[in-house]
Amino acid sequence: MAALVYSNQVLNSKLTIVASVTVIVLIYLPPVLAQQLNQTASPATGLARPRPVATAHRVTETLSIDGALDERVWQEAEPLTDFVQAEPLEGQLASEKTEVRLLYDDNAIYVGVFLHDSDPSQIIITDTRRDANLDEMDSFQVIFDTFHDLQNGFVFGTNAAGIEYDAQVRSQGGFDSSWDGSWDVRTQSVENGWTAEFRIPLRTLRYGPPPQVWGLNFMRNIQRRREKSYWAPLARIYNLGRLSSAGELRDLDFKAPRNFKVSPYVTASANRNFTPNSKTIRRGDWGIDAKFGVTGSLNLDATYNTDFAQVEVDTEQINLTRFNLRFPEKRPFFLENSGLFRVGKSPDLDLFFSRRIGISEDGSLVPVKGGVRLSGKAKGLNVGMLNIQTEEVDSTPANNFTAVRVSRDLPSRSGLGVIFVNRTATGSMAGSNNWNRTFGFDGRFGIGERATLSGFAARTATPGIAGRQYAYNIDSAYDDGKHRTFFEYGVTGENFNPEVGFVRKSGGYRRMRVGFYETMRQPRVREMHFRELLPHASYTRFDYLDGGGIQNASLHVDNHFDWENGYFLSPALNITWEGLDQPFEVYPGVIVPPGVYRSPRFTLRVNTDRRKWLFGRIQWDIGGFLSGDQNTLLQEVILRKGGKFTVDTTWKRSDITLPQGAFVTNLGNMRVTYNFTPSVFAQSLIQYNDRTQRWSTNLRFHWLGTAGTGFFVVYNDTESLNGLGPVNRAFIIKYVRQFDLLR
Repeated sequence: MAALVYSNQVLNSKLTIVASVTVIVLIYLPPVLAQQLNQTASPATGLARPRPVATAHRVTETLSIDGALDERVWQEAEPLTDFVQAEPLEGQLASEKTEVRLLYDDNAIYVGVFLHDSDPSQIIITDTRRDANLDEMDSFQVIFDTFHDLQNGFVFGTNAAGIEYDAQVRSQGGFDSSWDGSWDVRTQSVENGWTAEFRIPLRTLRYGPPPQVWGLNFMRNIQRRREKSYWAPLARIYNLGRLSSAGELRDLDFKAPRNFKVSPYVTASANRNFTPNSKTIRRGDWGIDAKFGVTGSLNLDATYNTDFAQVEVDTEQINLTRFNLRFPEKRPFFLENSGLFRVGKSPDLDLFFSRRIGISEDGSLVPVKGGVRLSGKAKGLNVGMLNIQTEEVDSTPANNFTAVRVSRDLPSRSGLGVIFVNRTATGSMAGSNNWNRTFGFDGRFGIGERATLSGFAARTATPGIAGRQYAYNIDSAYDDGKHRTFFEYGVTGENFNPEVGFVRKSGGYRRMRVGFYETMRQPRVREMHFRELLPHASYTRFDYLDGGGIQNASLHVDNHFDWENGYFLSPALNITWEGLDQPFEVYPGVIVPPGVYRSPRFTLRVNTDRRKWLFGRIQWDIGGFLSGDQNTLLQEVILRKGGKFTVDTTWKRSDITLPQGAFVTNLGNMRVTYNFTPSVFAQSLIQYNDRTQRWSTNLRFHWLGTAGTGFFVVYNDTESLNGLGPVNRAFIIKYVRQFDLLR
C-alpha cells in the first residue's frame, strides 16, 4: 500500500510538472517559432494549384436581402469561380459553374452566389428545416477562418429552399451545428440554376483587430451526381473544415463590433404524474439569456433560470452490455462552443460532459439557477470558462459546476491545451468534502499533411478516494487518401472519477486499438459502377489492470461497397470477447456467470439511395452473444415529400438465446416532421420500449426566430403497457425574443 501511495504521488507530481510546462508553452511560445513553422508547413491540397486569394468590395448602399443579386454592386463585384471537384473525380473542374461575390460594409459581410445548373429540374431538396444536413441535397456552404489560425472557423450554408445552416469548426474537426448565429439568407430559382444571398452581421462573428486576413473556402454539393466541389481545392478525404488548405480573404478593415443581446423568455406549463392522489401542476415562469461582446474576439454569455422545454426528448436505448449508455447533449446553452471543452477519447471517455449538469442519473431534470460562459480568443489563446449553479432537489444538494479550458493552436495542424473541471456541492445540504475535480492536458501534432499524433493525460481528485485516479491515451494516424492506418493506446485507472465527465467502462482498463483501411477507386472499380470499395479491419481490446485478463475486445473485418447510384452494402465479420469477472444480469432473471466468452457474428448492413423519396436501411446481426446466440434486426424506412414532409420509422428487435435463459427486446420509434417554412415546423416522436413496458409521445411545434429564439409548443405523454394507463403528461408553451440593444 505504501508503494502504491508513493507511486501515485510520483505520478501526480509528474502530471503537475507537465501541466505547468504546457501552460508556459501556451503563453510564452515565441511568435518567431510559429512563423518558422508556418513557413515550413506546406498545406497540401492534393492538387498542383496555388492557394486562391479573394478580396471583398466595400459598399455604402443598403442591400435588399432577397436572393435576386440584381443590385449594381453585385454586378460590379468580381466573381470567384473555377471550383474543383473532390468527389467523384478528384482534381477535375466542377461539372457546373459556380460564381461567388463578396461585399462588406461597417456592419456585415455579404455573400452572393449564382449556382448554374444545366437541368434545374434535377435539383434535390430533402429537407427544408433550419440546420438540416446539407450533405444530402444540393447546397452551398462558406467557411470563414476569422483569426486565420488555419484550424477554427464559422460555417454558413443554405439549399435551394433557402434554409439557414450554421456551424462552428474547431481544430479542423467535425462541424458543430448546434451553434446558432443571427444572420439572414434568401434564395431564388432562376432559369439556369439558383441564387443565394447571405448577410452575416459582424457581431455574429469574432475576429482580431484590423487589418484582417481571413481563411476562406466555399463548397458546392450537386447531389444527383454526389458531387462535392471547392473553391480552394481539397483532397477527397477532407471536408470544408480543412482550414489549413483554405484560401484567403484579404484587405479587410473591420472594426471591433459592439455586441449586446438579451433573450428573455416566458413559459406556461401543466404537468401531471399519474400516481395516487396526484394533481395537475400548473406553472408560469420566466428567465433570460444574454450575450455581450467583451472584445471583438471574446463573448460573455449569461443565463438566469435556464429552461430547455423546447428540446426534443432523448431517443431511447436498450442496454444489453455492462457499460454506461451515452445520450447526446441537446440543450442549446451547453451545445454552443461545446467543442472548445472537448478533451478525452470520445465516445469512451470525456473529461467534461455537460449532461452531468442539470440532469440526474435517472434522467430527471435538475433546475439550473443560472450561469455564465466566457469564450473566444485572447492573446492568441483559445479561452473557455463556464460556471453553472443548480438548485437542490429532494435529497440532492445544489451544486456549482466550473470548467476552464485554455488551448493554443500551432502551425501544421498542431495545438496544446489544458482543462480544469470542478463540482462543488453548495447550500445547507452540501455537507463537508462534497466535491470532485479533474485536471487534464492534451496535445495534437501534425506531421506533414498525412500523419497526426495526439493524446491527453488527466487526473481526478475526490475526497475519500485513493489509488489510481489517472487516465491517458495516445493516438497516431496516417492517411494519404488511399491508405489509412491508426494505432491507439491508453490506460484508465480504476479510481479515475470525472463526475462532470463520462467514462463508458468503469473499473479501470488498458486500451489498445489498431486498424487499417484501403480505399479502392481504380478505373476497374468505376467500370463496375462503384464509387469506391473500402476493405478494412480493426481490433480493439480492453484489459483489466494488474493482469486481470481481458475485459472486452472486438475484431472487425469488413468491406464497404459504395455504388454510384447511392446503394451501399457492408458484409462484416465481427468477433467479440467478453471477460466477466463477476456474474452479469443481462436481462431480469438471466444471469451470465463469470468467464471469457468468445462470440463470432455476421453483420450485414444495406441501404438504398438516400436521395430518393423512399429510403431503406437494414442491419442484421446473427451469431454469438455472450454464452449463447443472437438474432438482431434493425430496420429503418424514411418517406419524404418535397423536403417538407418526412416520416422516419425505425424498429430494432433482438432475439437472445443463452443457456441461462432466453428473451426478446423490441425498441421502435417513428419521427414525423412537416416543415411549413424553413423556420416553422411541427414534429412528433413516438417511441416504444418493451424493456420498460412503456411508449411515449413527444409533440413539438417550433416557429423559429433568429439564433434559436421563437415560439414553441410542446406536449409529452408517457403511457404504461402493463395496464396502468398514463404515467406522465405535460403541456408547455414557451416564447423567446431576442433584443439587440446596440443595433
